[in-house]
Amino acid sequence: MLSKAAKQASGGYFADWVMETTPDYLARDTTEDVIIETTLDQDMQKKAEEALAWVFENKLKDGSKAQAAIVVMSADGAVRAMVGGRNIPNAGDFNRATQALRQTGSTFKPFTYAAAMDLGYSPLDYVEDAPRCWYTAGSGDWCPQNYDKKFKGQITLTQALAESRNIPAVVVSEAVGRDLVKQVATDFGLATNFADGPALALGVSESTLIDMTGAFAGILNGGSSVTPYGLQALKLKGMDEPLFGAGGGIGERVISEGAARALTYMMAEVLNSGTGGRARLDDREAAGKTGTTQSARDAWFVGFTADYVVGVWMGYDDNSPLTGVTGGGLPAEIWHEVMVRINEGVDPKPLITEIPESTYVPVDPSTTEGAVLPEDVPYFDDPNAPSYDGVPVLDGPPPEGSVNLGPVEGNGGDLAGQINDLLGID
Repeated sequence: MLSKAAKQASGGYFADWVMETTPDYLARDTTEDVIIETTLDQDMQKKAEEALAWVFENKLKDGSKAQAAIVVMSADGAVRAMVGGRNIPNAGDFNRATQALRQTGSTFKPFTYAAAMDLGYSPLDYVEDAPRCWYTAGSGDWCPQNYDKKFKGQITLTQALAESRNIPAVVVSEAVGRDLVKQVATDFGLATNFADGPALALGVSESTLIDMTGAFAGILNGGSSVTPYGLQALKLKGMDEPLFGAGGGIGERVISEGAARALTYMMAEVLNSGTGGRARLDDREAAGKTGTTQSARDAWFVGFTADYVVGVWMGYDDNSPLTGVTGGGLPAEIWHEVMVRINEGVDPKPLITEIPESTYVPVDPSTTEGAVLPEDVPYFDDPNAPSYDGVPVLDGPPPEGSVNLGPVEGNGGDLAGQINDLLGID
């Protein structure tokens, strides 16, 4: 068992997490001297803690009880730093980075688009952002809104993700099939108890911050799953060979490398022209996604540079709403401060992106011929294949007369209080 001083010196939340993932007979129930080598970077840990403290001291009112958590990870799942909460009196040892299951909001949307990219969609394919309703058993028609209450007509999938448009996310999810979206998210390491209805695409399911950060690491590494880990090696004192090696790492491929690169391009636009502007870095490329949940009870920003993935969550322990906070606000600023600090002295590298051509036939605007129909989907014979409902996802230039209002205004576009109306929650 680690002493209090040792826990403090090694990042208390991280140390507790590593001990929890180490077999009891070696971590707690042994009289042997055990040497545990971890992935923790002490300098990064200190910088992550300093970044969080700086934002709370300079951006929030004195006495705020809001909580936050941070995970810094390499592309293979190695956890370099972990902040499980603010250092406030009586905060306890509850680790908000690894133990708190919270709704993900729009941070889930990349996995919908990951499924689409893997099926052969292009970031430049078009989708209709227009009023829509979906029938849900037992509840009748469900008619979601966008955060800004506006509709932009035919927009690219890239713009839809960058601006966190809700209607297009559901349209794409329904087009590729919810079961495929769930499978992609599950294979990337997210929880398996997903919502069954069309609201799946809007992130009504729950995840921990470490699992969400690990899922984004899978996008950075080119499309393979990762198992987040902190244990590098475990040895008995005096032994050269470890009893255990790394407790995680890169696993099976989930989506193609080309799909991951296309998705990375789309997620970079979240920072360049969409809801994640406050996270943008001056000296290097970055990609990510904002997320805000019901009544702003949770606010997220998760993203990556070529070297590191950082996940940030913010909310209250009692699940009460945040005031005036979205994922594109304070969480994006915390993410920015962490990234600036941990990349000091690190040479910038470009993200690996590409914009593949769509594998689908270009659309005839007058007939919508060439729309992505169910029979165009590779798994059409699967019983979970989507059924075409007359609302196409389009390839090629937008139809004449379509509406595109341009980039989103501000950096708050995401789910927020309005999702209560969408889901019928008081």
